[in-house]
Amino acid sequence: MKFVIDVLKGIGLGAGCILPGISSGVLCVVFGIYDKLVNSIINIFKDFKKNFLFLFPIFIGIGVGVLLFGNILRYLFSSYENIIKCIFAGLILGSIPTLIKNECKEYHFKLHYLIYSIITLLFSILLIYIEYTFNTFSSFNINFLYLFISGFLMSIGVVFPGVSSTVILMCLGVYPLYLEAVSLLNFSVLLPMGLGLFLGCIIFLNIINFFMNKFSSQTMYSIIGFVIGSIFILLTNNFSFLNILFLFLGFVLSLFLSKIGK
Repeated sequence: MKFVIDVLKGIGLGAGCILPGISSGVLCVVFGIYDKLVNSIINIFKDFKKNFLFLFPIFIGIGVGVLLFGNILRYLFSSYENIIKCIFAGLILGSIPTLIKNECKEYHFKLHYLIYSIITLLFSILLIYIEYTFNTFSSFNINFLYLFISGFLMSIGVVFPGVSSTVILMCLGVYPLYLEAVSLLNFSVLLPMGLGLFLGCIIFLNIINFFMNKFSSQTMYSIIGFVIGSIFILLTNNFSFLNILFLFLGFVLSLFLSKIGK
């Protein structure tokens, strides 16, 4: 039964690698496996059998989740792009109060921590501006190296709670290509991105382990700034009443899921 449960958790994490605005790191926290997952990967060879038995079903689930949600989301995005973006923007908005509440519960709030959120928010907006100003850059430079770098940077969203890997790919201009490659199993795209993702996860897992231990609050409020900034990537079109409705529904759904995850 534990194996099945871990596979299901992995499917959820796989969905987080595909769905815009959803952070695999946050899902790890919700599922109660974040610390153990980080330690198992970093210390895989210290107790290989134990760590492998824990990681194996989760990674099986991740593979299933990526393939399953890749095909579903490809259809939804082609048919209902604006609605889907508004729903996930609402999901992001709804996750912010939970992130702040959890941080304040564990550590006392200090006003100067907001500086970290503001800096990362401004940085996120700058990335969006660069993406929309120089959008021809990514369309003419998507080669093996660019895909490898994209996978490497994507790992930030996989490792850091609250940072969506798909939002990072949107900034880099490769999300539509990535989504199509997943649904069609295009290994000419998936292989370089997978190699970059693997290397990035190893590096950033060690980095997040260091910063969360030494500078927990500063790191978390920096993450919150990135989360807020990611909303602007999704909300690029003019609002209609229907879009606002689905934004609100996504917000309510996120609050509901945060309560279930407790």
